[in-house]
Amino acid sequence: MASSIGGLKGTSGGVGTDTDQSLDEEEGGTESPLSRDDTFDILSNHRRRFALHHLQQNGDRADLGDLSEHVAAWENDIGVAEVSSSERKRVYTSLQQFHLPKMDEKGVVEFDDRDGVVELTSVAGDVDIYLEVVDGGDVPWSQYYLGLAVANLGILAGALAGIAPLTLVPSAGLALFVVTTFFVSALVHIYFNRTEMRLGDSDTPPEVEG
Repeated sequence: MASSIGGLKGTSGGVGTDTDQSLDEEEGGTESPLSRDDTFDILSNHRRRFALHHLQQNGDRADLGDLSEHVAAWENDIGVAEVSSSERKRVYTSLQQFHLPKMDEKGVVEFDDRDGVVELTSVAGDVDIYLEVVDGGDVPWSQYYLGLAVANLGILAGALAGIAPLTLVPSAGLALFVVTTFFVSALVHIYFNRTEMRLGDSDTPPEVEG
């Protein structure tokens, strides 16, 4: 995903700009992927994340009113039917006046303020967005892999130092154990990525408790 439309410089004769613009129109306009900074900027706000999730869940297109109700429900941890008019209006106003114009400017969505319609662009569709949501008692995957590496290193070091009962296990068995722990961990990580950490793949955003 990324800022999409850059200026085209013409030649000194002033012809290049018109030519480049006409070529761009003929090609239908090429959208550039978002930069890393723009991606993090878009995802830094929970209402923008919730909006992206809802759009990906509902055919890439939504009415602003319906979008506002779902975002309000998720941020208040209630059902859509329970959203009050003030909660809906607060979200509606912020989406209309700030968040959706910002996402439109970055090329992530197309926002028609007059008709109140929002639609994801191909730029957003080309990016898989994963969120690692860590509760107070949980450990981030990065720390888990670091801990696993330290534990495995300790086991190998113990075997090399001749500490029983590690000396009873052949070197091939220790190597297989290390590889297996990382392989199984990677499979579990992939499973969580696909089922619980990816925007648009579940009924509620990853950071909202089901």
